Amino acid sequence: MKVLLLDGHPDERRFSSNLLDLYEQALPESSEKIRVALRDLTFDPNLKHGYKERTEWEPDLRKLAEEFDACDHLVIAFPMWWGSEPAELKGLIDRLFLPGFMFSYRENSSLWDRHMHGRSADVIATMDTPPTFLWLMYGNALIKRWKRQVLGFVGFKPVRVLACGPIKNGGAEKGYPKWHRKIEKMARSIQPDGSETKELRLERFLNR
Repeated sequence: MKVLLLDGHPDERRFSSNLLDLYEQALPESSEKIRVALRDLTFDPNLKHGYKERTEWEPDLRKLAEEFDACDHLVIAFPMWWGSEPAELKGLIDRLFLPGFMFSYRENSSLWDRHMHGRSADVIATMDTPPTFLWLMYGNALIKRWKRQVLGFVGFKPVRVLACGPIKNGGAEKGYPKWHRKIEKMARSIQPDGSETKELRLERFLNR
């Protein structure tokens, strides 16, 4: 099983990166692990023309697209800022999650095809907001978006989200043992959706 671990924090040695370390360490030894720190990649996060015309990928994005295409399981860790992910990670979604590669619109239809089927994903989000407050006040907007509008939209299934908060005022130290146990359990129970065969789309997309 090939596992792609994506560190979405723009800074080094931060708490979300530490939690991703725990996940990586808990993976079965038989796993092929590929780790990428988004902050180390060089690319323009701005999809200038939308889907009107293709914006060619920089070498780092092309390489990451290859890893997405080949992986069986994806793990993304990032901090929640203003109810969402950091800007560079949002830019990565805009640039990489493209029609023809990760999904395709059906002609004369409001439906679409999910090309990342056969792959599963875990999301680790750190935040100052207590998870209960995130649910009561904001309806778990971040969690629903990542599960349904981002990863689920292109076919990752199942998608599990671990909300780690609050981090501030000693919350990180207090919650660390609990999150550590949950992350270990997630890493040891990866189960991509076996009902659909993984499809490789990159070469088809690039040769259009």
